[in-house]
Amino acid sequence: MAQAFAFAASDRKRETMRARLIGSTGALACAALVLVGCGSSGDGDSPTATAGSSGVQVEVGNTINYGSFGTTATIDCADGKSLTVGGSNNTLTVQGTCANVNIGGADNKISLDAVNDGLNVVGLNNAVTYKAGEPSVNDTGSGNTISKG
Repeated sequence: MAQAFAFAASDRKRETMRARLIGSTGALACAALVLVGCGSSGDGDSPTATAGSSGVQVEVGNTINYGSFGTTATIDCADGKSLTVGGSNNTLTVQGTCANVNIGGADNKISLDAVNDGLNVVGLNNAVTYKAGEPSVNDTGSGNTISKG
């Protein structure tokens, strides 16, 4: 009986620690997303933020900062906005023409209409495809695939 109680207490402690880790990871990702946006220069417009079941999107100046875990979403770069993506296991369709794209996180599948200037991938096992543009491509992560097509 004492052993069964010890195992049950151990399982509760493990689940509590797992919940705290997941909550902390989400909070850190959101904080990092906001901080990334703080460094962006803009034209003086106020930042806009959208949060929902398809992730968190914060726009500061001419930069869209998107973060989420395990979602499918469409993002609009319009004509020349920059995009920063953080998070994991996302399937993203990016419409319009992005000036610069920065991708962190892991196991994301990202399809971009066009990238003009730079495409930087620092995460792990991301699959990135862009249809148009001649960006300078910089892959400092591991296991990423980046292709035009």
